[in-house]
Amino acid sequence: MRLTRLMPKSRGEHSVLMRSQFEAFSRQLPLLYLILVINSLAVAFTHIGKAPALLCEYIPFTLCVACVVRLWIWSRRRKLIASLNDRQIARRLTNTIWLIVLLGGLFTAWGLSLYRYGDAYEKAHVAFYMSITVIGCIFCLMHMRTAALLLTGIVLIPFALYFSTTGNPVLIAIAVNMVLVSIAMIKVLLTYYRDFSNLARSQIALEQKQHELEALNAENHRLANADSLTGLPNRRHFLSLLADRFESGPLPESRFAVGIIDLDGFKQVNDLHGHGAGDSLLEEVGRRLLAFSNAQLLIARLGGDEFGLLIRSIDTEQQLLDVGSAICHALRKPYELLRATARISASIGIAMFPEAGRTSEQLFERADYALYYGKENRRGHTTIFSGQHESRIREFGSVEQALRQADLEKEMVLHYQPIVDVRTREIRAYEALARWHSPVLGDVAPNLFIRVAEKSDLIHQVTAVLLGKALAYMTQRDRRIHVSFNLSARDIASPEAVEKIRETVRKSRVDAGRLTFEITETAVVQDFEQGRAALSELKALGAKISLDDFGTGYSSLHYIHQLPLNNVKVDRSFVEHIAQDTAAQGIVRSIVELCRNLGLTCVIEGVETDEQVAVLQRLGCTFMQGYHFGKPAPFETVQSQQFRNATAAITGTQTTSGIAKIGNSA
Repeated sequence: MRLTRLMPKSRGEHSVLMRSQFEAFSRQLPLLYLILVINSLAVAFTHIGKAPALLCEYIPFTLCVACVVRLWIWSRRRKLIASLNDRQIARRLTNTIWLIVLLGGLFTAWGLSLYRYGDAYEKAHVAFYMSITVIGCIFCLMHMRTAALLLTGIVLIPFALYFSTTGNPVLIAIAVNMVLVSIAMIKVLLTYYRDFSNLARSQIALEQKQHELEALNAENHRLANADSLTGLPNRRHFLSLLADRFESGPLPESRFAVGIIDLDGFKQVNDLHGHGAGDSLLEEVGRRLLAFSNAQLLIARLGGDEFGLLIRSIDTEQQLLDVGSAICHALRKPYELLRATARISASIGIAMFPEAGRTSEQLFERADYALYYGKENRRGHTTIFSGQHESRIREFGSVEQALRQADLEKEMVLHYQPIVDVRTREIRAYEALARWHSPVLGDVAPNLFIRVAEKSDLIHQVTAVLLGKALAYMTQRDRRIHVSFNLSARDIASPEAVEKIRETVRKSRVDAGRLTFEITETAVVQDFEQGRAALSELKALGAKISLDDFGTGYSSLHYIHQLPLNNVKVDRSFVEHIAQDTAAQGIVRSIVELCRNLGLTCVIEGVETDEQVAVLQRLGCTFMQGYHFGKPAPFETVQSQQFRNATAAITGTQTTSGIAKIGNSA
């Protein structure tokens, strides 16, 4: 008999279930042999002087010694379970099954042979021995269905036949009773084994989902001076050296520079190949960067996939460009991982002293801005902070100034975009997006003014105004309208702001069950405990919680499991090329399945084409939004103008709900 015939067809399920059986049986085996040996010796002892020495001494002694030897061998091998491969485990389980068959047959034959000797008490002892021992052994073999069934058959059939043919009503009743008990035991055994197998399969499914979806949350072990993964100096050491150049005395006279390296495509490597592959890649990045490190160039790992540069002495910008070009070229070469070859690139932002700043904080911020600009415009190259960037920072400042002076109630409005249930072809929700027309600056891009508000102390004012507008909108519309409002990281990080939001909702007299608050992954990860507490307070109102832009941050499934979520919105980056990108398809399918298992509603953002809709439907997606269904517009024109194409395709009774969001359009 081949053990593989008894296992699931899936190779992964085969391996995990077989290993689980092996480990569980290893824990039960000592008890099995203990029951067998003690019960057998007890029967043999009661027959001494009443049965031949061969039956009451030599045979049971030999069988018990065999059991003890087998137990000793197994106990020694048990320590090696972790090092055994699937083939070795399968062979040992198969051998164990045949050994159980052999021992079961021998002990059964011995017990029936012994039954002929002694008086009624000894005979009753033999019957009791065979009954209770087989029951105990079946319990010990619960994880080994095949072995338990074979042992039951080997013992039960001869036992029942032997006692049924005696003509003694008592013995016949015992045989019938034993058969009935055994049938019940088999039923329990099969149920337990099915549950055991399902548990193993569930563990497999959970592990697969975690490997596919869990975004890398870089583990920065804050050692005194070194990063534990790459061996490079860590963030604390880097910032300490940078601060020392300004705090140890007068400002340095020579020019130096601060740089930040960010790996392009690193997240995709983790999504495709897993956390271990990502760590291997970072280790190789560290080795390549270490080759550039010298007395004039310090390279450190700042965290995640970011690295820092401290160039102690420079003469010209061209020197910085040459260093940056060499580093980018080195990091662009292929990475040989365990099961694949990965390719990434690197973007570098550099700020020079004294041109870009005269404090460590200014230099680091300018380098970070140069990196941000480079990733948007010249990904994979070196960007040096310049006057152009300074102008953009001034633009940022002008937006902040205009925002401070703005009449937010008058200047800010909400536009709406539909969320569609593609199964019923109904508009199931509307996402409302913030728009700002400044009398000084004109129309300001949402991603710009929201970023300005978040980096200043204005975000709470913007939140209050837009939340008020959303609630007012809800009071004027059908009670079926549900509004989802996007909160920033600073909103949920402030207990005072959270309480103000709660009070605003209560005063509006709007049913909180019609309100959903949206937050992003990164907003929660910044301070998970405070974020969770804030969301729990908002949910206590009766509101729902939605996780926006899922897949773009660094949160883990552990966080998602602990947050009081109702909805998950999948980021548009997974949808853009989903028709051709099989990896993106696999990730989206896994997210949809995860949401279904957790009882969460999954919404796909950024859907723009019929082809994307078709692919997403095949992946099990139900709720979608994007330009394919309609562009954001004032609610009065949503159904009559911009959403004409969407509503023309949507038939039947429409359920209107709304989602209000501070941010750019979907």
